[in-house]
Amino acid sequence: MPRIERALLSVTDKTGIVEFARALTVLGIEILSTGGTFRVLNEAGVTPLREVAEVTQFPEMLDGRVKTIHPRIAGGILAIRSKPEHMRAIDEHGIPRIDLVAVNLYEFEKVAAKKDAPLEELIENIDIGGPTMIRAAAKNWQDVAVITSPAEYPAIIDEMTAASGSLSEETHWKLAKKAFATTAAYDRAVSARLAEIPPTGDPLPATLDIRAPRALALRYGENPHQSAALYATGKGGIAGAEQLQGKELSYNNLVDLDAAWQLIQEFDHPASAIIKHTNPCGCAEVSTLAKSSALAESYRRAFEADPVSAFGGVLAFNRTLDAETAAEIAKTFVEAIAAPEYSAEAREILASKKNLRLLKVTAEPSGLVIKGISGGYLAQTPDVHHLSRGQMQVKTKRAPTAEEWDALEFGWKVAKHVKSNAIVYARAGQSISVGAGQMSRVDSVKVGAMKAVLPLQGAVVASDAFFPFADGVEEAAKHGITAVIQPGGSVRDDEVIAAADRLGLAMVFTGMRHFRH
Repeated sequence: MPRIERALLSVTDKTGIVEFARALTVLGIEILSTGGTFRVLNEAGVTPLREVAEVTQFPEMLDGRVKTIHPRIAGGILAIRSKPEHMRAIDEHGIPRIDLVAVNLYEFEKVAAKKDAPLEELIENIDIGGPTMIRAAAKNWQDVAVITSPAEYPAIIDEMTAASGSLSEETHWKLAKKAFATTAAYDRAVSARLAEIPPTGDPLPATLDIRAPRALALRYGENPHQSAALYATGKGGIAGAEQLQGKELSYNNLVDLDAAWQLIQEFDHPASAIIKHTNPCGCAEVSTLAKSSALAESYRRAFEADPVSAFGGVLAFNRTLDAETAAEIAKTFVEAIAAPEYSAEAREILASKKNLRLLKVTAEPSGLVIKGISGGYLAQTPDVHHLSRGQMQVKTKRAPTAEEWDALEFGWKVAKHVKSNAIVYARAGQSISVGAGQMSRVDSVKVGAMKAVLPLQGAVVASDAFFPFADGVEEAAKHGITAVIQPGGSVRDDEVIAAADRLGLAMVFTGMRHFRH
């Protein structure tokens, strides 16, 4: 490839730009630059250095909106060196060839991350000249090298130094592909953020753009014959968690960790969740205790609901995991833990479990829930609605007692995170047993009762959807439950309510369903 003689540097991220420019000048390459980049290089004494305005013979204007959008810049980048007519044209107009373009863009995504960013600030951080130069250089990749990240500077200089100032065709092509990916991602980010700004009556986008860099290669997917990787859209949630110790994460670990993390976000007081195959086998919430760790007590209560299923489970906590809780966890085999933080003492206790995966997780606002199906995707808004007691309707002659109300509200939160058909037996602050994923609701009631380790007498039942027949309520009553919470909405609601009255149960309708497929 021809030797690079002139480079245009115009960067928002100034990391390493002075060192890069100096290395280029050592190779005898002239530097063109703009605005802030020019000032940084000039103050650092980089030579030879020319300002783009000197080449265009036109000053930067409109608060910097117009700098590089000019035929003398575009022509120098886009001219095909092997076409004599192109070379004659730029020579005729005194346009210098530009052989290398190093550009990174206005930090739109950083500004866009601020939910309260005014439209004017968003608009001013939409780069125009940068993407234009990047696309032009990438289009003419055989003649022009394009660099979009400071991370690329060292390798570029090493190759140019070894090749007397030139880069291979392979490197040109690799850089061009990355450049087009960069501008595509930038345009998607702009489009997606502006789509969020009112007026808009549609919470779902007209076009679904999914872009997430690969964060982690996984050994395999749900089964060993399937390939898999983790793609992360940000730094929060399970996808952006920091792994502090343990074996590499598996596909199934991540799915279960996410289920556990989403469940634990439902609670305000210290709470623990134990997940097995995406369903909770134990969950508990405890208000602050005087002489003990409330978090440890919540874990003990979650664990005692189903110790057999908890073996090899995945855990999540909504508080810093302390030493007392860690000591309880260490008594059994656990696959992975998600928590917002870990005390030094807890880390020391759990370090003996070398394969145990510890994830430090930062909460992230819920975005669209997306699921792949053959031929496309399904997207929906997240199920984040929280019911207040005032929104619920007592449908039976007997209203719940204060303790039953607490149990019903707790069970309802857990049922939201159980695969449908979902039945949760609960007491105030503690799941007692779970019936998940059965094809009929009455079977979920039976499975939950069959799996119960703790007494069901005096517990309540939460159902993620309505009881289509009275049999589900009647089956639950056989095991001593005293109250039921369900959405209502069945054509046989009157029969179900009548059965509850006959059995002396309290029944509450939420008017909201929580299917989870």
